[in-house]
Amino acid sequence: MVAQKEPELARAKETETMTVREAIRLALREELERDEDVYLMGEDVGRFGGVLEVTGDLYEEFGGERVRDTPISEAGFVGAATGSAATGARPIVEIMFSDFAGVSMEQIMNQMAKMRYMFGGKAELPVTVRTTEGGGMGAASQHSGTIHSWIAHFPGLKAVAPGTAESAKGLTKAAVRSDDPVFVFENKMIYEQRGEVPTDEDFVLPLGEAAVEREGEDVTVVATQRLVGESLELADDLAGDVSVEVIDPRSLYPLDTETIVESVRKTGRLVVADESPLSYGTHAEIVARVQEEAFFSLDAPVLRVGTPDTHIPFSPPLEQEVLPSGEDVRSAIERIA
Repeated sequence: MVAQKEPELARAKETETMTVREAIRLALREELERDEDVYLMGEDVGRFGGVLEVTGDLYEEFGGERVRDTPISEAGFVGAATGSAATGARPIVEIMFSDFAGVSMEQIMNQMAKMRYMFGGKAELPVTVRTTEGGGMGAASQHSGTIHSWIAHFPGLKAVAPGTAESAKGLTKAAVRSDDPVFVFENKMIYEQRGEVPTDEDFVLPLGEAAVEREGEDVTVVATQRLVGESLELADDLAGDVSVEVIDPRSLYPLDTETIVESVRKTGRLVVADESPLSYGTHAEIVARVQEEAFFSLDAPVLRVGTPDTHIPFSPPLEQEVLPSGEDVRSAIERIA
C-alpha cells in the first residue's frame, strides 16, 4: 500500500450532544453532501433506514441512486463497491453484521486489500466498509462476532473502531476521505451512548491517532469500543485508590504505538481490554509492541481482558458470562496495581 497523508484534525469549537448512532449518520450525511462521488449501499440501508437505524432518513434526503438497497449477497455488493472505487467512485458499503464478512472474504482479501499493491500504487481504492460488531443483544453467535483483529491483519486494509460519539463521527469521515480501503467497526451496544460531537462539517480525526481519554499515573488501560466507556466509569470509581489512564486507540491499523508506549513508560503497568477473542488478536499485537519498546518500564505483567476463545452464546446469562466487562478490567487492575 502506498502511504497516504491522512486528513488533519479540524479543531471545531461548536459541539452538540448526540448518540453514537446520530454521530455516524451525521458523518454520512455530510460526506454525501460534500462529494457527489460518495454513495451508500448495503442490505436495508435505504427505505428501511438500516437494520439498527443508523442510515435513518438518508434515502429520503438523497434518493435511491445515492443510498442503494442491495440483494442479500455480500460477495456481490462488496465486489461491486471495490470495482466502483477503482473506477473513481467513493462507496460506503454496509455489511449488516461483521460475521457476514466471511461471505465476501474473497473480494476483501484478494481484491480490495491487494488491488492497489498489484497496480504498483497507481490505482486508488477509496472504499469504506461499515459493519457492526459485538455481543450483548442476545443475537446468537452468527450476529455477535468481533472480527476487527482479522481484518486489521491483512496488508492493504485499514481498520478503525470508535469508542465515543466524537470518534464515531471523526473516524467515519476520515474513512470516507481516505484513498485506501477502510473498515469502520461499530459496536452495536454503544449506538445509544451519548457524547459531545463537533458540528463542523470538516471535523475529521486522523487515522492512526489514539486518544488519551483520561490521564492517570498508576495503570494504563488501553480499551476499545464499548470497553472505553466502561473503563472510564471504572477509573472514576477507583479514583483516590488507583490512578488509571485510559487510552482509546481508535485506529487498530494503523496503530498509534507511540501514545501507548509513552503512557506505559509513565505508569509501568498495562491492561488491554478488547471484546475480540483473546488468542492471536488485537490484545496480542498491543502487548507485543509494548514489550518491544517499553519492556524495562514494566513493573508487572501485561494483562488482557477479552472474550474467551469461544462463540457468543444465545442464552443471555451465558452471553454475559462470556463478554468482557468493566468489572473484568477492575479485576485485572487489582492483580497488578
